[in-house]
Amino acid sequence: MPIPVLMPALSPTMEEGTLSKWLKKEGDAVASGDVIAEIETDKATMEVEAVDEGTIGKILVEEGTEGVKVNAPIAVLLEEGESASDIDENALGGTAAEPKPQATTDSGEGKGSTEPMAAAGAGTPTAEGDTGPVSQEGRSSEAVRSSYGSGGGNEASSHTSVTNGASGRPAQQGQGGRVMASPLAKRIAKNEGVDLSGVQGTGPHGRIVRRDVEKALKEGPTKKAPSAGAPSPSPIRTPATGVDERLYPAEGYDQIKNDGMRKTIARRLTQSFQEVPHFPLTVDCELTALMAAREQLNAAAPAKGEPGYYKISVNDFVVKAAAQALMAVPGANASYTDEAILRHKHADIGVAVAIDGGLITPIVWKAETKGLKQISEEVRDLAGRARSKKLKPEEYQGGTFSVSNLGMFGIKSFSSIVNQPQGAILSVGTAEERAVVRGGQVVPRVMMTVTMTCDHRVVDGAIGAEFISVFKRFVEAPASMLL
Repeated sequence: MPIPVLMPALSPTMEEGTLSKWLKKEGDAVASGDVIAEIETDKATMEVEAVDEGTIGKILVEEGTEGVKVNAPIAVLLEEGESASDIDENALGGTAAEPKPQATTDSGEGKGSTEPMAAAGAGTPTAEGDTGPVSQEGRSSEAVRSSYGSGGGNEASSHTSVTNGASGRPAQQGQGGRVMASPLAKRIAKNEGVDLSGVQGTGPHGRIVRRDVEKALKEGPTKKAPSAGAPSPSPIRTPATGVDERLYPAEGYDQIKNDGMRKTIARRLTQSFQEVPHFPLTVDCELTALMAAREQLNAAAPAKGEPGYYKISVNDFVVKAAAQALMAVPGANASYTDEAILRHKHADIGVAVAIDGGLITPIVWKAETKGLKQISEEVRDLAGRARSKKLKPEEYQGGTFSVSNLGMFGIKSFSSIVNQPQGAILSVGTAEERAVVRGGQVVPRVMMTVTMTCDHRVVDGAIGAEFISVFKRFVEAPASMLL
C-alpha cells in the first residue's frame, strides 16, 4: 500500500521546519538512501533520505512551505504495481471528504497558511503551476494535500464536492466571508490594488491563484479606482500586528517577516534573560606577547594555496585560552539543572558566527586537546558552512561555553546573554593601542577588553573571577598554554 513520507525531526528540539526544496518529482523512482528533499530548520539546511524504495506518487507539501510540523506527511511513496489512484483509498484512509481543520499548503506556490481558508503568506514564491479540472476519481495534488492534512488545513471542508476546481466562477468565500486566494495571489493583488471579491478563481475549489490576478490586471475591471481628485494609489500596506498606526503609519516602514531562526533567537534569548541571573566580570588583557607569537606563527606558515597553509587569528588564541582556563577552573565549565550542576569534562566551545538573519554558535569540541592550527581550521570551516546553512545539528547544539567576538567591528566592550544551558559566555572587544602605565611610565600597549557573563546559579562570583584571571594569564603569556 502507499507509504506516507513524513517530515523528519532533524534534531531533538525540532518541532517544525521549512521544506525548502524537492530533489525528486512525482513519478520519480527512489531507492532507500536516496536524497529526496532539503529541509531547512531555524539554523541549517539538511538533506532528507528515503527510508523505503518506490515511486513518488504525490507530493503533499510543495517546496518553500514553511512551518511544516514534524511527522506531518509531505509525500506519498507508491510500491511496485501501485498508481496514484490508490492514494485516496489506501494512503489517506478515506479521510478526503472530511479533512481536519489545519493549515493548508498552496498548490504550485510553495507557501503555507496558518489561518483556515487562506491567509497571506510570506517568503519567496516559486512558479505557480496549472491546476485543471478535478474529478472525484482523480483528485489534484491540492485536493490530496487538503484532505491529508499536510501542514494543516480545512480548505476542502467548506465544500461538498471537488469537481468544480476550475469552474471560472467568482471567488469562493471561506469562513468569516474571507475570499479564498493563495498567498501569492493576495500579495500581487495587494500591491496592484486589485479587489479580489470580483475575481474569478480557477484554482482548486474556485480558489484565486496568480494567473487569475494577472488576468484581472490585463482586463482591468476589478482594480479599485481612486476617487475624483485623489492622487494615484500607492501600494496597499497592512499595519504590523500590535503596532499603533498613529505612531507608526503603515507606509512609513517595511515589514520583514520573522523566519524560524529569528523566532528561535528571540524565544531562547528572552527565556535566558528572564530565567538566568546574569552578572558580568570585565578585565583588560595586554596582547604584546600574543601579537608577537601570532606574527611568528603566521610568518612560518606555508604560502596561501599550498598544502598545510594556515593563518592564526587573535580569536583562535582566545578560544584556546578559554579552553585551557576552563580545564584549570572546572567550576566555570558547568551547567545548571534543577536537580544538579553538571560539571563538564571537556571544553566544548561555541564560537558565535553572524549569518543572514541571525546568529549561530558552531562548536569546537574538546578544544583543550587541540592546537591553534587545528582550532583555526575548524573555526574557518564551521563559520563557512554556518553562513551557507550547511551545519549539522550536532555541530551547533550543546557546548559548555561560548565566545562572542565583536572586535572586528571596533566594539571596545559588551556583555552577552548566556546561551543556555551553558553557564557562561565570553564577550571579546577590539584589540587596540591604548596608553597604559607600566613601571610608573605611560606607554602604548595593544589592549583588549573581555567580559565574562555568568549564570549566577552555577558560576559564583569567586569562580568567575578565578576563571577570568586564569584566562588573562594565558592570553598575556600564550607560551604558558603549552605547559
